[in-house]
Amino acid sequence: MGSFSIWHWLIVLVVVLLIFGTKKLRNIGSDLGGAVKGFKDGVKDDAPKIGDSADQGDRTIDVEVVKDKQKS
Repeated sequence: MGSFSIWHWLIVLVVVLLIFGTKKLRNIGSDLGGAVKGFKDGVKDDAPKIGDSADQGDRTIDVEVVKDKQKS
């Protein structure tokens, strides 16, 4: 009883189609797709871009690495 067979999923699909109808399900699907697309576009626009000097303020950071000698 842990996993559902294909027949269980087909029965669930038929019941959902009878309750909501195909037009309402189509509208829900297009609304959900538009929301996901808008979210992806918003995340892409807000992400900082590598090499975009306007966000970094045209600053350069110099770093020097010094390796310490261990005493035995």
